[in-house]
Amino acid sequence: MSMDTNFIGRLRNTRLPISHSLIPLFEAVVNSIHAIEDFGMPSCDGRISIEIFRNEDLFSKKVSHERGPDAKGDIIGFKIIDNGIGFNDKNMASFRTLDSDYKTKKGGRGIGRLLWLKAFKKAQITSSYVDNNGSLKTRSFIFCSPSGVTDEMVTDSPTAQQRETSVYLDYLQKPYIAAIPKTLQTIANSLLEHSLWYFLRDGGAPKIIICDGEDIEDLDETYALHMFTSSKVERFTIKDIDFELIHVKLRSSHRIPYIALYCAANRVVKKENLRSKIKGLYGMLSDDDGAFSYRCLVASSFLDENVRPERTDLDIDKSALDLLDEPSISFDDIQKEIFTRITRYLHDSIESNKQRGQERLEEFVAKRAPRYRPILNRLAPDPLDIDPDISDKDLDILLHKHLSEFENQIIKEGHDLMSPGADEAIQDYSARVQHYLNGVEDMKKSDLAGYVSHRRVVIDFLKNAIKCNSDGRYTREEKTHQLIMPMRTDSNEITIFESKLSNLWLINERLAFHDYLASDKTIRSMPITSATETKEPDLCCLQLFDNPILITEKNLPPFASLTIVEIKRPMRDDAKSGEDDDPIEQALGYLKRIRDGEVTSSQGRPIGNVDNIPGYCYILCDLTTSIIKRCNIHDLTLTSDGQGFFGYKKAYQAYIEVISFNQLVNSALERNKAFFDRLGLPTN
Repeated sequence: MSMDTNFIGRLRNTRLPISHSLIPLFEAVVNSIHAIEDFGMPSCDGRISIEIFRNEDLFSKKVSHERGPDAKGDIIGFKIIDNGIGFNDKNMASFRTLDSDYKTKKGGRGIGRLLWLKAFKKAQITSSYVDNNGSLKTRSFIFCSPSGVTDEMVTDSPTAQQRETSVYLDYLQKPYIAAIPKTLQTIANSLLEHSLWYFLRDGGAPKIIICDGEDIEDLDETYALHMFTSSKVERFTIKDIDFELIHVKLRSSHRIPYIALYCAANRVVKKENLRSKIKGLYGMLSDDDGAFSYRCLVASSFLDENVRPERTDLDIDKSALDLLDEPSISFDDIQKEIFTRITRYLHDSIESNKQRGQERLEEFVAKRAPRYRPILNRLAPDPLDIDPDISDKDLDILLHKHLSEFENQIIKEGHDLMSPGADEAIQDYSARVQHYLNGVEDMKKSDLAGYVSHRRVVIDFLKNAIKCNSDGRYTREEKTHQLIMPMRTDSNEITIFESKLSNLWLINERLAFHDYLASDKTIRSMPITSATETKEPDLCCLQLFDNPILITEKNLPPFASLTIVEIKRPMRDDAKSGEDDDPIEQALGYLKRIRDGEVTSSQGRPIGNVDNIPGYCYILCDLTTSIIKRCNIHDLTLTSDGQGFFGYKKAYQAYIEVISFNQLVNSALERNKAFFDRLGLPTN
């Protein structure tokens, strides 16, 4: 019993994703290739030209100011012209028949023309062909929805007219206008990729030219631009099904993604990025002929039979489903075999890349991030797949991700140890405990290495902070201050994040162990004194050696100390007498004002014998002429390295140290040199 065909329903049920907006063009071009083959001429004699139509009027009015003077209007149509067999009576009958099997041997599904009407409002066809009597005829018609084929006319062609067919895909619809590639180069590359099999086959592809106004792209030149080495074909079977794999090396001045192209009916229907699937595929591979990228084409009758009608993907189960003892081929089966053969084909180049990646990793860990060294062999069961051209930032992020996973695993193992298995032998449990302890030890080494590395980075920042800028000026003291301790905070309100930014060890390691610390806060806001002064020391630190403590006996030695730190702009040279202009007097003045109030711990516990609390005053500055003069006036002693001054002010019960920025950097390097050397970090 015959069944009626519903053209509108068939068109409605045909899918064309927005992301595949060029498929109608591809289908028209492949039809032209088939038409050239059907005429029986060699591919080299075939000619296909594609003309791009743009909405220049709309472009010039609305968007020219946004895209620049060299940009063009939106694409609204394509015209594809070939010198193939044309729309003779048989081809026209096939065109009128939905789901025609006329071109089944070529992989045709009989729905390619429906895809035209998914993206375009209509197609105008004009075809000059040779009829059965050898006469040249011209057939023209319009293909549109809902009518299908309309306005068909067949006339005798003028004697001088040549055999030629044009398909004009007109009025691209709005959703596809936004999604379709905008440039001639992108369209040419996409078409070449889609029809690459025809270029690789024996006999090659017809001459294909794309015109975009005055710009012309020849696909033969595009093909030659990227490919200088011959391809290699491998044939193999998966569960008794034949497959063909074509390896292609592409020579190009720019990076091209490593992609597997799955073909059905001699055209690409699915792309798969190989970068994350095969280790060592990154950057540009190289062989004896130089650098190259790689692509491969996969073809099989199995793919032809399992392609979606619209040719936008493959209908193949990802995993195998064995039903009734009939094994099926899954996409996983195909991938596994393909990846194995790609790895074998590119073995030498991939291994070279892996080696360079491993050297990049080892150099980064040795010189930039030694915290990862203790656990590097635990981050993955296999060596990490590292792009040798990866940035320090991206490599650090990658390693930190693996480090976090390792730390999570250690925590999980620690909890599991609390619940030994009921039937677990003591030897097995002991082995689990030892494995856990080894992991904890490596994690602690990593933490220590991270802390030491942080110190090295901080010293580098300090060296840069005290340098002269390109404009001949020096940075303000706030930059150095912020590096040592976040400003306008104290230890009662500082966040956990800010506390990690504290680098008091640059001045003195003991400052990290304080009861209270204020950075750029007024004296009256400090809870350790009742003084009401509004002066703001750069840093004020109270240390208790046994906290909390109450001193009641005068003869007991002091159990607390006060530290004042003043930071000056690098190379500042205007010091003179007076608390406002002499940093030494300034620090001593802050110390006196704090002592004049009732000094307490940060918890409010009073500290007696205030006048005997030792005071430490550190002035961080460059030893300019005026600073050296003030140091001499205060009777301070020059250090042996000539980079600072020190002395004791009995009237203030205060030890004073003037530290030049050079001395600050050198001292920090010397104190940490043993750790830096142990981790292989530079110390100069």
